[in-house]
Amino acid sequence: MDNKQLADLLIKDENVKPLSYYEEKYPARNLPKGAEVTRFAPSPTGFLHFGGLFGALCDERLAHQSGGVAYLRIEDTDAKREVEGAVDVIINGFRYFGINFDEGAQIGGEYGPYFQRQRAEIYHAYAKDLIERGLAYPDFSTEEELAAIREYQTANKLLPGCYGEFAKGRFYTEEEILQNLNEGKPYVIRLKSQGDVNVKHTFHDEIKGDITVTENNIDVVLLKSDGIPTYHFAHAIDDHFMRTTTVVRGEEWLSSLPVHIELFSVLGFRMPKFAHTCSIQKIDAEDGSRRKLSKRKDPEASVTYYKEEGYLPEAVKTYLMTLLNSNFEEWRLKFPDKPIDEFKFSLNKMSVSGALFDMVKLNDIAKTVMSTLSAEETFDFLKSWADEYGTDEQKARFSDRERMLSILTLCMGIGSKKRRKDFIAARQVMDSISYFFDEAFAPVYAYKFDGETVKAVLTAFKAVYSAEDDNAAWFNKVKEVASSLGFCADMKAYKANPSAYKGSVSDVAEMIRIAVTGLSNTPDLWTIMHILGKERSFARLDKAISLA
Repeated sequence: MDNKQLADLLIKDENVKPLSYYEEKYPARNLPKGAEVTRFAPSPTGFLHFGGLFGALCDERLAHQSGGVAYLRIEDTDAKREVEGAVDVIINGFRYFGINFDEGAQIGGEYGPYFQRQRAEIYHAYAKDLIERGLAYPDFSTEEELAAIREYQTANKLLPGCYGEFAKGRFYTEEEILQNLNEGKPYVIRLKSQGDVNVKHTFHDEIKGDITVTENNIDVVLLKSDGIPTYHFAHAIDDHFMRTTTVVRGEEWLSSLPVHIELFSVLGFRMPKFAHTCSIQKIDAEDGSRRKLSKRKDPEASVTYYKEEGYLPEAVKTYLMTLLNSNFEEWRLKFPDKPIDEFKFSLNKMSVSGALFDMVKLNDIAKTVMSTLSAEETFDFLKSWADEYGTDEQKARFSDRERMLSILTLCMGIGSKKRRKDFIAARQVMDSISYFFDEAFAPVYAYKFDGETVKAVLTAFKAVYSAEDDNAAWFNKVKEVASSLGFCADMKAYKANPSAYKGSVSDVAEMIRIAVTGLSNTPDLWTIMHILGKERSFARLDKAISLA
């Protein structure tokens, strides 16, 4: 039995076509000189890591600023890890943060399908070709046999894997192969590696520079027993036929680089450039050490966290750029109003050791970005957040647009010299304005004075209050109340002789403020009462009086 007959026995996909067919179907892209083709290729596990957003933005910037193409490929070869709806999570996450792909899953394009399970015939065609050329073979080893080999290798401090004497499939006779096939035993297809671990060479990484790489000698699995390819095999074929020019991926894949170099070589493909990004790290709160941002320990590791909290996409994207390129912050200071897309992103400016995640810095950026929004922009953003993540009560707040605009303008200082820069995200903003809404109004009456004094102040204020008063007239009445009850209406006089009075006019204003809002520190109280209206304001004053 020759290799061609063996390949026909092992690969029975009737859809397989000559290799030339795939080269013609997926020709070189017609792009400008220097244009980059990049890909983001996640597994559909239902979790999009912050590091994935980091890598995807790198892909998108590299491609688009060069006039190239960024595409989204779903690597769904591991059915056990696949989660229903996971692709939507990935795509919606990128869409929210303004990371746009030109083609790919749920987008389409001439180089698809963009789901690996739909590309099985291409993998089968190339596995068959490798078998015919004597560069791949079937392995009928059971899980128990493989486990015994691993145990032996570990006990004897040997390199783990299928190679040399441990690659038993290399030594099957024709009779053994036919017997195993006739018995219906499952098998995988393995690469017959041509590498030598004693041979090392220099490989240029687009981020880490020149690195030393040892040749691969492991007979890695190409096709699993169900005919589905492994990541190693599929990515080499897909990156070739989707005409990827630069593969951006995490540094955890550096250990697989020797395998991938050999695969591109034996498949006869030109190898793309590789750029291995550093991991996203954070300072551990317990011992102060650096560790990777963990999806088990850190809620901020999930991209969903930023959507649920309501971070502005521009803020997160800006922060990501500070992690991606060391010169971005200098550029942003020089050009604070320019779009991020005008920044010249470069792989050469990426960290080679590790990007440190800093929530304080992210929040500072978020505050700055939030403070640039107009009242209308703020309303629209908060409403979109509430529609997806808010309670029914929070959603209802947006039914009266003019009232909500008044609240936001006041509380965020929009249009004034006192524009506040302490708002980070939508959830925080919605919580901070909740005292305007009766269903969320749950005051804690923390007065500095006894109940009888509080009752007297609030009752006297109700008696003189008029909704027709402007701010100045309103405050003069607060002063009148203060004077009538033994408080000093003039702050200079009070500071000169505080013991002569019960307190100052500011104490009186604070009692009214706490009764109306439940808070001791708020924006302008006169405006708050006008937004609430006299009826609601008096209802709150009456409740406070009854509880004083």
